[in-house]
Parts: sequence; structure tokens; C-alpha cells
Amino acid sequence: MTAARSPVPHTDSPGWHLPGTLVVRLMLVAVLAVGLSGALAAWVVTRASSQEAIRRVVGQQTEEVEVVARLLASKIEQSQKVLRTVAGGITPVTLTSPSSLEWLLQQGLPAVQFFDTMQVARDNGELSLNLRGGRIHDATELDPAERDVLRRTLVDGKPLVSELIAGRTSEARVMFTMPLHRDDGSVLGVVAGALRLQSQGLLPPSMTLPARDDSRLMVFTRDGTILSHSDPSRIMGKISDEPGLGLVYPRWLKEPLPLVARGVTHVQRDHVVSVAGMPLPQWMVARVSTSQALLAPLAGAQRSAWWLAAVSMVACGVVAAGLIARMARPLARLTHSARQLQAQGILGVATAPIDWPVADGEVGELAEIFRRLAQQRSAQQAHQAALDGQFKAILDHASVGIVISRNGVLEVVGRQAALMLGYAAQELEGRPARTLYASDADYERMGERVQTEFGSHGAFDADVCFTRKDGSPVWARVQGRAVQPEEMAGGTVWILEDITAAREAQSQHLWERTHDALTRLYNRAAFEEKLKSLLVERAARLRQPSHEDGEPAGDGVVLFLDLDHFTLVNDVAGHDAGDDVLRHVARLLESNVRTIGWAARLGGDEFAVVLPGCFPARGQAVAEQLRAAVQAWQPSYQGRSFTLGASIGMVVLDASLQDVASVLYAADMACYDAKRAGRNRVETRHAGQPSASGRMALGAV
Repeated sequence: MTAARSPVPHTDSPGWHLPGTLVVRLMLVAVLAVGLSGALAAWVVTRASSQEAIRRVVGQQTEEVEVVARLLASKIEQSQKVLRTVAGGITPVTLTSPSSLEWLLQQGLPAVQFFDTMQVARDNGELSLNLRGGRIHDATELDPAERDVLRRTLVDGKPLVSELIAGRTSEARVMFTMPLHRDDGSVLGVVAGALRLQSQGLLPPSMTLPARDDSRLMVFTRDGTILSHSDPSRIMGKISDEPGLGLVYPRWLKEPLPLVARGVTHVQRDHVVSVAGMPLPQWMVARVSTSQALLAPLAGAQRSAWWLAAVSMVACGVVAAGLIARMARPLARLTHSARQLQAQGILGVATAPIDWPVADGEVGELAEIFRRLAQQRSAQQAHQAALDGQFKAILDHASVGIVISRNGVLEVVGRQAALMLGYAAQELEGRPARTLYASDADYERMGERVQTEFGSHGAFDADVCFTRKDGSPVWARVQGRAVQPEEMAGGTVWILEDITAAREAQSQHLWERTHDALTRLYNRAAFEEKLKSLLVERAARLRQPSHEDGEPAGDGVVLFLDLDHFTLVNDVAGHDAGDDVLRHVARLLESNVRTIGWAARLGGDEFAVVLPGCFPARGQAVAEQLRAAVQAWQPSYQGRSFTLGASIGMVVLDASLQDVASVLYAADMACYDAKRAGRNRVETRHAGQPSASGRMALGAV
């Protein structure tokens, strides 16, 4: 028999337990953390607000000086445009007649309403006209500094914006000049116009208004002469005497490129100085503000913020302590229950699972992984920022227009393209491509044309007429390729080159007589005439004394190009396809030799390229480049692809080639050798060298 067990006494747990020492410590730590974090937050907010205020002032001032610099630059550009219009209306006959010049400037082209003074001089420096205030004055009254500007323009043959021509403040002025050129490019004369410094067309007094005690707006020259100031008495003074600019100005001049339109701001102890440059007139715009006056309104707000932060810290500390005490109640109950379990003899039995955070193991590995991922992301962001900077530099400084479109929307527009179309880049980005066309019908026709060209050639290359923002037409040569080959949905890159002037020239009768209507290259007659002029000029150089000891290298080469397998395209795909092949080959030739020579269509599938002043090795490289370009292009018509080639004969223009017939015959023989040697190759011929058939390259045809 066993003794009966004594019953376990039941103890009711109380409803509230006093917090232990650990909880009390946590409460004290929480109150201290709230106080420290509140104080730190208040300090950070105060500091951040000060920095934000400075940042806003810096941003506003930087943007302001940039805007003023761009405004003044636009005024300079407008003055040059007016002067260019005047120069375009002056002919050699008009230049010799002061009365005709006076009528032209005051009636035909009323430029005197824009400029305060105007002068017109001939190429020998003689002054043909001197207008001041709309009246003719004697040439002897011209200021020596103005005469020197006219002389420099005649010598350099380029437009010029003079430095400040100083006198009294009311007479200080800037002179703009524009050279007059003959048809052969030589300088015929010069036309000039001057604007008073404080005229409405340049630096009116209202530009620096409204005046403020804590801030000054100034315009000054590179040498430190003040041109415009909030205080009129400071005009023509020295910028080194201005508070806040005395230290910034010399340091700013030492920078590699000080005269750029981008604004630069220097934050000093007592002043905030923002400066932007204008490269063409060598001027600078500056805004100087007093730091104490700018931050005075912020000081009162910061004191109020500190009082509010103190009250908030006390309230948050009390709330945090109460929350910790409330959250610690389960811990106190758990301690009491564990003691009860020990008294009952059933310790170790968990009534509920408790998960504890672990700071090592997988957590440590994850922390390391996250750290590495953060480093990789930072590196990728830096690389992407560099690529973005390079891409933006290309868009801003490329000599041609660059546009990227996707699904009929203009996603990226370069600066040159925006200027060509009369927009700002931000105005076009995100807008539909339809904006650039005069009508929906034009846009639809262009879309069909693009689809056809991409389907046949994998690219687009044609002349397109767009519509500027002001409604005027602009012609551009447009080259387009998919961002991702064979994937139009990935977007298209377009290169735009303004050819409006060339299109206008094409509309003249002279263009029709000298160009091939199909390929728009020079025709045979124009080719022979230009080549004849080149040979005559070369012969004249050889007769000069400097050439008696021998003929210099690099007199030029002539390439004779005959397409291989062209008749197959005509026979299989039709003459329309053949015409398209000729047009495309003409585009290839023109784009490859535009900067070093010129191309012509001699007839049929025969083309010629002239490279004046080109060395034989360079000519051989260009010929190989043209041959490879033709071979790489595989047109597709009526569902069939064709492979073309080019047999090219090259002739060096040495002293034995005296006339056009000899050059053409030698080039034809070289091309004939390329045909006989297997086609799609380049053969070079020299005077007196027999052809592959045994005939001489020179002689009667």
C-alpha cells in the first residue's frame, strides 16, 4: 500500500507585479534615449534647416545669375543676328556708295533703330559710312578703339564682340562687327554696330531692380570693371572693392574654365556669392547676399523649435516609460509562473513557445550579404551616374541632332536637335513625334516610309521636312537605327543634320544642271568641270618656284567605282529596286567622303570619287572603306536578299595626268583591272603602267 499524496496548494497570481531591476533599467535607458534622440533630432533639424535655407539661397542665386547670364547672352546673340542680316544685304556695289549704304541701313534694313552707332568699312580699312544717332559723321570722328576693332575683324575675317570701349559712364559702349565676304570667301569689308552700355538692348538700369540692402546684383568684365550695379554710383568701379567678392573674384579667375554659363556659388562666413560667366563678351554676372540677413527669420523659428522639442521629449519619455512598464507585465507574470512551476515540481515544461532573436549565424550572414549588396548597388549607381553624365555631354555638345524615340514618343532630345526644331529639349521630351510634322497625313506617310526603309535596309537614311515650333519648315537629313537590332520596340536612335540651306540650293536651276536627279550627286558634266578646275589649280601650284625641286606628295586621288551584280537586282526585282540601290550607294559614298572630297555619278552603275590633297595610302584606305560598306549592305526586295560588291580603280594625280580625259581613262583601266582580278576589290594605277590586258593606262581612248 502507498501513502496518499499531499495535495498541491493552489496559489492565485496577483493581478499586478512590480517591475524588476532589469525593467527599471530599461525604462531609464528608454527615457535617456528619448531625451538624447530628441536633442539630437532638434540639433539635426536646426542644422538641416540652416543648410536647407543656405541651399535654397544658393539654388535661387545660382539659377538667378545663370538666367541673367543667358538673358545677356541672348541679347548679344540678337545683336549679332541683326548685324548678320545687315551684312547679308550689303553687296560689293552698295559698299562703294555711301548714299546707298545710308539708305539701306535707315530704310531698307533699319538697323539704326537697333544700334546707337554703325560703321561700314572696306577691305583696305577705309571707312565707307559712319552713322551716329542716325546721322552721318566724318570718318575722323571714329574712336581709335573702334577703328582697332574694325581692323581686327578685317584681318581675322570673323565676327567679333569688342571689349568695353570706355569713356564716361554714359558713353561706355560695346561694339559688334560682322565681316563681309565675296563669293570666293575673301573679306570684302566689315559692318559694325555699337550699343551703349546702359541701353535697353544691353544693360538697362532696370535689370538690377529691385534693390535690396542685403543683396546686390552686378555685371562686370573679366578685368573687374563693373558694368551694372544695384547702386548706379558703383558703375565703372572695380569689383575687387565689393564686399564678399574681393576673395572670390581672383580665386574664381584661376579656375580652368571660368567663363562658362554654369553658375558657381561660394558660401562664406558673412556672404553668399553666386557667379556665372558669358564666354562671348567675356562678362560675368554676380549676386552677393548677406548671410546674417538671410538667416535672421530662421533664428526665431529655431528657438521655438527647441522649446517644442523639449516639451515633446518630456511627453515622449513619460509615454515610453509607461509603455515599457505595460510591456514588461508579461515578463513579470512569466517569472511568477516559473516560481510556481518550481514549487509544484514541474520545471522545464514550456507552456508557450518563445522565440528569441539571434544575432549570429544566419542573421550575421544575411547582414554580410546585405552589406555586400549595398556596396554593389553603390558601385552600380556611380557607374550609371558616369554613363548618364557622358550621355548628357554627348547630347549637349554633339554637332548633329540626336533623338531617341519609342512607340511614337520622343524620350530623349539632344540640344542641337532642339535648337534645330526651335524648342527647348524639355519641351519635346515626352511629347508624341507627331508634334514635329505639319499634319497627320505627313506623319502617317513618314511612318509608312520608315517601316519600308527598315524592312528593306534595316535602317533609315533620307531627307525629311519637319515643322519648327514657330510653324516654319526645316529640312534635315535623318539617319535612324534601332537601339536593339531587329527589335523596333526597344526604341530608335535618330541622327538629324540640318540641310535646309542645301535644300534651298537644290531648288535652284544651277543644282539641276550639275546634279544627278536620281542620286543627288554631281553628274558627269559637273564632275568633269570640277576635276578640270582641280587639275588647273594643281598645275598652277607646280609652276610656282617652291615646286621647282620636285613635286610634293599628296596631290590627291581619283576613285572609279563600278557596282558588281547590279544587273541582277534590275532583272529580278525591277528598275525601281535598282534605282533604290543607286540612291543608297550614293548615300554611302557621300557620307564617307563628305569631309575629305566629293562624289559623282558618271552614268548607269558607275560612280567616281575625288579626294583632293589625299596621299595614296589614305586614298587606298578610303577605297577599301567604300568597298566594305557596299559589300556589308544586303538589300532586300520582294522577299529576296541581294549581295552587291564594288570594283574600284584608284589613280594618283601625278604630274603626268594633265587633263580630265587622261584621268578618267586611267581610272577606268584600274577599275577594269579590278573586274578582271575577280571583282569586289581595289586596284591602283599609275601613269604609264600597262593594264591587265596589256594596254597602257594613258593615251588615246
